[in-house]
Amino acid sequence: MKLVLRFLLAGEACCRREKSQAIAGPGHSIAVTSKGVVYSFGSNSSGQLGHGTTEEEWRPRQIRSLQGIRIIQAAAGPGRTMLISDAGQVYAFGKDSFGEAEYGVQGTKLVTTPQLVESLKNIFVVQAAIGNFFTAVLSREGRVYTFSWGSDGKLGHQTEPNDVEPHPLLGALENIPVVQIAAGYCYLLALACQPSGMSVYSVGCGLGGKLGHGSRTDEKYPRLVEQFQLLNLQPMVVAAGAWHAAVVGRDGRVCTWGWGRYGCLGHGNEECESVPKVVEALSKVKAVHVATGDYTTFVVSDEGDGNRHANVLSPELVTSLKEVNERVVQISLTNSIYWNAHTFALTESGKLYAFGAGDKGQLGIELVDNQTERGNPERVDIDLI
Repeated sequence: MKLVLRFLLAGEACCRREKSQAIAGPGHSIAVTSKGVVYSFGSNSSGQLGHGTTEEEWRPRQIRSLQGIRIIQAAAGPGRTMLISDAGQVYAFGKDSFGEAEYGVQGTKLVTTPQLVESLKNIFVVQAAIGNFFTAVLSREGRVYTFSWGSDGKLGHQTEPNDVEPHPLLGALENIPVVQIAAGYCYLLALACQPSGMSVYSVGCGLGGKLGHGSRTDEKYPRLVEQFQLLNLQPMVVAAGAWHAAVVGRDGRVCTWGWGRYGCLGHGNEECESVPKVVEALSKVKAVHVATGDYTTFVVSDEGDGNRHANVLSPELVTSLKEVNERVVQISLTNSIYWNAHTFALTESGKLYAFGAGDKGQLGIELVDNQTERGNPERVDIDLI
């Protein structure tokens, strides 16, 4: 019973399922209110905004076809969006293939309004994560299923890029419940609940050491990241950037590993780390949330402040977010190497602030005088409470 209780509590802590959410996808954005209403804006070349068109939207626009359906979680990938309802059903739109999302697949159809993913109808899904070559979903029971990226057995199964059948993630996690998943460019992290406590497993491409096992080799099946036991750290939140990863521990410590370009690991250099390493520069900060993108990391403290490391070798306080004078509860930033990044900061009162690239309308803010980006956080005209 203790394990069941820990699983349920950890799941709630990770997913914030009852609360609002903003996703800074590759060129497009998704916002989910606490009532389950969905807004989308930005690039729409593949119909990934779900409005029945392929026209860009520069302001948040409600997806009307979802009326009566309460959405609890969203995931955005290149040209693709997935939404999960409180009934555990999954809706997808944009490119209709689950694999090679960045490049598309020959014969790929565009789906411009949310469509129920029929192959998942019998699985109660609570979370989705979109990588570049694969998509993963997490069931209410803690099982992980993946689509595509199996042509070389990279995720333990053989499939084609346009395969729409979910495959259970085999190996070590078959009998261990998972409470959160995070997808990077070519790898997957899973936060699992064991009798001994919380643990992290990784699978996929090992370049740069981002799987956390002390090497750069690929893993076809999920493998336990053992370093957390050595650090005496209980992982509570996992984040998978394009090429690097991060974890927040129960005690508020932050660990990062993988490719260290531009200082995104926060260790004072640009070196790669092949096992999780505590960010010592944050030793006086108790972290509650971490977000990763393409060579960028944001950490939110228990006081609602944001620390960032990208082109900054050690974490620095994001003073422009401090000036918002509100407690920040969630950060989301673009996790794609092909798109200029934008970032959202969501406050406790449901206000949304945006900064970064806005050339496709993905900030939800009208830009003037040939501007393509915003350097400071600006309020988006939407209330997510």
